[in-house]
Amino acid sequence: MSTRVGIIGIGQSRFQARRNDANYGELVREAVSLALTDAALGFDDIEAVVYSLSPDAMLGIGNAERLGIDAAGGREKPFLRVNTGGSTGLSSVQAAYYHIASGAHDVVLTAGADKVGECGDSQTVLNKIWDPVYERPLPLGTITMLAMSGVRYDAKYGMTQEDMARVAVKNRAHAALNPNAHLRKPVSVDEVMASRMISWPIKLFDCCPQSSGGCALVLASEDYIRRNRLDAVWITGIGHCSETYYLGDRMGPDVAADHADAFALSRSFARAFRMAGITDPARQVDAAELYAPFTNTEFHAIEAAGLAPLGGAPAMLREGQFDISGRIPVNPSGGTLCTNAIAVTAMVRLAEAALQVWGRAGAHQVKGAKIAIASGNGGDHQFFATAVVEA
Repeated sequence: MSTRVGIIGIGQSRFQARRNDANYGELVREAVSLALTDAALGFDDIEAVVYSLSPDAMLGIGNAERLGIDAAGGREKPFLRVNTGGSTGLSSVQAAYYHIASGAHDVVLTAGADKVGECGDSQTVLNKIWDPVYERPLPLGTITMLAMSGVRYDAKYGMTQEDMARVAVKNRAHAALNPNAHLRKPVSVDEVMASRMISWPIKLFDCCPQSSGGCALVLASEDYIRRNRLDAVWITGIGHCSETYYLGDRMGPDVAADHADAFALSRSFARAFRMAGITDPARQVDAAELYAPFTNTEFHAIEAAGLAPLGGAPAMLREGQFDISGRIPVNPSGGTLCTNAIAVTAMVRLAEAALQVWGRAGAHQVKGAKIAIASGNGGDHQFFATAVVEA
């Protein structure tokens, strides 16, 4: 049996702050139905389900994957929930990939949804991921954690708040072309700079939204795809790398990984690139969907992916190299900065990368894209997943 794995179906809802017209299970089913229609398959064709859900506290239901069994058509089938924080969506795809690459199954569905915009205050949930004795009293949060990274990046490489604002301007312009994106209104540098300060140097328009919506992918073995004469894009590389739990262990002159940089993410990309045979990503990659929930984190994600040297991303952004018409378009969909339904945010990154190399990205299509990459970050910037897709 061939171990090559392809994506044969993609389903995304339209993401927005609230979906009062659909409960959680209905959001999952919406994405699954779209993916199955795209693959021209039915529920009976799916052999196993990998379920993307993190954190279920956002839904107010413990172990909410129980609701997903019926929503994703998982009854009487192997069913696995995956949870690695913000990287869950891509970690779920990787688990589905190995279901097939191992020879256990030919067709696997991975799916999930989230209602982050309806949970009240997601930061109240996310702030509880830190150690209650040593770290939580600081107080740490997902915003302050990455604000500290921004301060360190600024000190090390000279990033300015205007550089950060340019990321928001670029991604909003891209999202305006993407009908599924949550934040689609273009903004100017002045508007970003005038938005209220959240945690220095991160301002309101430097932050991702709280989104509601779902995503699903259908993966299949090469044997199945060839036998049934299906169209597909291929997952040619995957990687994962974890970081220490304690944020303080990533700071100081004696640590191997500087908090300004995404060291573990670069390791994850290196593994995915090695698997895909990519030796020069800055020249070989045509489009990148990188998980960056704040404007400053897009810089170190770009550098971890090998698309720019350390500290070099802000200057390349100013030159327009990461625009949709630039040399290496980054987040042509608008990225996490414009859409963030946490359980599937990283899955959307891969879905969008796949649409690019499939030539099906519509108004935000990167011309001639044949190789695209995706990433996901989870926990307290602790879990990193990466993938390479090719036409």
